[in-house]
Amino acid sequence: MNAKSTKIVALVLMVLGALMVVAGATTYSMVSSQLQAERITVSQDSDKYAGEAVAGPFTAYQEAIMIEKHALAATNGKTYAELDREDPLRGTAMNGSFLRASLFTSVVSFGVSALVMGVGLMFFLSGLATRSLVKV
Repeated sequence: MNAKSTKIVALVLMVLGALMVVAGATTYSMVSSQLQAERITVSQDSDKYAGEAVAGPFTAYQEAIMIEKHALAATNGKTYAELDREDPLRGTAMNGSFLRASLFTSVVSFGVSALVMGVGLMFFLSGLATRSLVKV
């Protein structure tokens, strides 16, 4: 590989890396702002983050745990699948399950965003390192 093509590869790595960092940060911020707009707070009886706004992966995960705890308490420890089709508590279990799934989706979104930012940073640094190998 000659110096010119090495410089092009380095530039491509740096541009892709920067785009990935920006995209990951934008997605992370968007998920956080959407969670904040819902004005969800972690349950007061939670061991962690009680009363705090759900705005990040840790508070979202903790509130999902608390929703499960409350739903199981309301349904005498039975999940949606375990409740009889005619049981009036089935709606409570279903709502709890849907809310938990939504919060877990946001937790996964935060994780993927962080991963994209990390990979983007590695691309950018690889581009810098590759560029430094080329003699001026």
